[in-house]
Amino acid sequence: MSIMDSRRKIELVKEVLKSIHKGEDVNVLKEKFRSVLSKISPFEIPFIEQELVKEGISVNDILKLCDLHVELFREFLEARELKGVPKGHPLDLLMRENEWILKRAEALSLYSNAILNAKNLENALKNIETLKKIVLDLKNIRLHYRKVQMLIFPYLERRGINAVPRVLWGREDRVIVKIREILEFLNGREIKSLDEAKEVANETLNLAREVSELVFRENKILYPAVWALFSEGEWATIHDVGAKMGYLVDIVGDWKPEAKPIYPYEIDEAVVTKEQMEKLPEEIRRIIASKGLEPDRYRIREKSDIDLNTGFLNVEEIKALFSSLPLEITYANRDDRVKFFTSSRIGKGFVRTKTIIGRRVGYCHPPRLEAFVMKVVRDLKETGRDYRVFWTKQGDRIIRVMIVAVKDEKGNYLGVAEIVEDMTDIVMNPEEIKKKILVL
Repeated sequence: MSIMDSRRKIELVKEVLKSIHKGEDVNVLKEKFRSVLSKISPFEIPFIEQELVKEGISVNDILKLCDLHVELFREFLEARELKGVPKGHPLDLLMRENEWILKRAEALSLYSNAILNAKNLENALKNIETLKKIVLDLKNIRLHYRKVQMLIFPYLERRGINAVPRVLWGREDRVIVKIREILEFLNGREIKSLDEAKEVANETLNLAREVSELVFRENKILYPAVWALFSEGEWATIHDVGAKMGYLVDIVGDWKPEAKPIYPYEIDEAVVTKEQMEKLPEEIRRIIASKGLEPDRYRIREKSDIDLNTGFLNVEEIKALFSSLPLEITYANRDDRVKFFTSSRIGKGFVRTKTIIGRRVGYCHPPRLEAFVMKVVRDLKETGRDYRVFWTKQGDRIIRVMIVAVKDEKGNYLGVAEIVEDMTDIVMNPEEIKKKILVL
């Protein structure tokens, strides 16, 4: 781009910003400046915006300008890859989350470059706080990745497509770790030299590139693949669970699936058909051609299993699982009668025997504590509170006692659970515990 071309394009982008300042709608601006922005290549945009940052354009205006770029980028992707994704569909929401992410990655890149081009520490520090705010905002990216990892990947794995989820998850995890490290660095020290400021800027610039690359990989490879492969029943499950997890963007549109939700473990034969294979992105087809497909046909549910809503266990597994917990639970029903308790082989709590089954819960405590215990139970039953926490001692051991209201899915009170856990090591040796913390 010539010098004259460059200046002209900068002036054109400034014109867009003036319109943004006046509060014009992004969709109106998109139509108004479509021909202008279409003449600016993706390689030129960072240079133009860099000039705007130098001229003191605020981060809010830069983000709004990024909104316009992302709008045009979304149209480009939809025109090339995906047809007919309804508004409010999980895939529509995931793509809109990527717009949110891409906008912040672009802003992060701009301010990183501004710091790298700074001639002195004072100028660099002007952009450090903005940089920190953008990285802090990007920390929310974990919610997006969690949905992709928990809701999208299991259906691919059921079909025998394992390499793509493992590679993407590895890259996503690297981004999460990098965000955490950058924030720890920025929060843990005062930047006293231009070299330190540029060290941070190099890290955030690399972060911006990695995030942008992940957006590209999802939009160009992952999403077209799952749009071709997943049934409406699979999307129905993703829709329901995704809504509970939440999104980074407002839900616009009200997609209502007609099919019954299908979980990955319910799919007996997740075969990729020839027609589906032809619709897959070339990258996916190459991976399948090199590694082959072996669908996961494992059946997790057995005839003797009990449906526990979040999974399936048989009676033997339930007994073994309870005894393996490092805590002990006593459960009394809505009539305040003890109905069940666990006995841990790892962590011992208070003495209980099977003879307490059917006993009034108040009578399971010394007379001096009976009124107190029943007052706590009534409080949970009548006020709707979820739990109360108490601390006590047993010999030289420090015990945490949680009294928890047990409720059904509709919030109706069913009973109360007393959860007893030995917390001595945590209370008495906090510094030693901190040394053992492994940040995942």
